[in-house]
Amino acid sequence: MLMIILNPKANAALTEEQQAEVGAAHGRLIEATQTAGEFVTMQPLAEPAQTTVVRVRDGETVASDGPLVEAEEFFGGYYVFDVASKDRAIELAALIPDAQWSAVEVRPFLELPE
Repeated sequence: MLMIILNPKANAALTEEQQAEVGAAHGRLIEATQTAGEFVTMQPLAEPAQTTVVRVRDGETVASDGPLVEAEEFFGGYYVFDVASKDRAIELAALIPDAQWSAVEVRPFLELPE
């Protein structure tokens, strides 16, 4: 899983042309990985202001608005690829245009016992 960590200030500083290129670069990545049989899914996420945090304490469910932790950067979306190695995942992470001003975290799924 490649998790895109966004910095809203950096995103806001992009020109319309740069924003269009970001969208095009995501499209090229999706197309290339679909062709290679590596693409599984991707999903952008809403901004943290739309987050609800749920906790259960002593049998009571408590829901609160906003992110769990206030931070300058936030988890903005993800890709799931089926790749042969961590090195390939890192190659793909470097192709995500947001990595140029924010960060992309590469995290494997745990193998669950059957």
